[in-house]
Amino acid sequence: MVDVVGNRARTAIMRSQRITGLTPGLIAELVAEIGPLWHERHQTGLASRPRRRAVGAGAKHKLVFIDRLLATLVHLRHGATHDVLACWFGVDRCTITRAIGEIRPLLAMRGCTVAPDVRLRTLAEVVDHLGASGQTGIIDGTEIRVRRPAAGRKDREKFISGKNKQNAVKSMVVTDADGQLLFCSPAEPASCADITHARQLGLVRLLTNGPAVEILADAGYQGLGAQTGGRVVTPPHRKFKKNAPDWYEEMHERQRKAHSSRRIRVEHGIAHLKNWRALARHHGRREHMTDIVQAVAGLLSHQQTATLSGDPRK
Repeated sequence: MVDVVGNRARTAIMRSQRITGLTPGLIAELVAEIGPLWHERHQTGLASRPRRRAVGAGAKHKLVFIDRLLATLVHLRHGATHDVLACWFGVDRCTITRAIGEIRPLLAMRGCTVAPDVRLRTLAEVVDHLGASGQTGIIDGTEIRVRRPAAGRKDREKFISGKNKQNAVKSMVVTDADGQLLFCSPAEPASCADITHARQLGLVRLLTNGPAVEILADAGYQGLGAQTGGRVVTPPHRKFKKNAPDWYEEMHERQRKAHSSRRIRVEHGIAHLKNWRALARHHGRREHMTDIVQAVAGLLSHQQTATLSGDPRK
């Protein structure tokens, strides 16, 4: 393979957490973990189609694997266009597009890291983890702006958010009581209500048939508490619509603030996700949003776990 960027430039990129969003130790782990998977997929693709010459013959890659990973991280962290990355790494734009398309799904497959040897990839695993550890989970939905669908498309209106009145997709985020990211759901059109999205993901069934777990949620999930036997805790209902007594107003406000102070951690987790430019506003294909949100969540959770473990290399 041809080394395009050079060792000095590559080292400078890896050492700067402001560029990639990750520490050098975590990038080294990603290289060791994802590199073999990418090489295996590449070899499988070469061997799967009819060939006139042996696998490995012909032109070599102009972009080595570590540069493919760094280009993907910079794209997710800062939203750099493929044209800019192509100039930076000294290759053609289509090479960057193909590289990001190969690396991003591998990052999304990693899941969220909650311990050095524990990964959570599905909502069922999250519920089991919370039940086994006795922790409280917090859920909330977040919207990511996307391009407006083309005129004449049948499901064009599905992407319009009733809350923000803009074209967006929605993902459900799950954290623990400390704000540690545990799960990010696949992206759905933003017209889907939070409670409907949770039901479609199977949250009611998992909580009903699974371990006793407390899940904190905002008012958008009111109704799940009755369906899950009280395991989903939402803000208190307001019993007096008009002319409420002073003592009730004080009690209701106190209960509402107590609940809000407990579930604020999920807002912090979502804020960390939105620090990655690709999740602040996405200008690419909407079909890629599931891979993007799950890849970023996996990277952030790994970084959080490394920080909590106190590993000096991270």
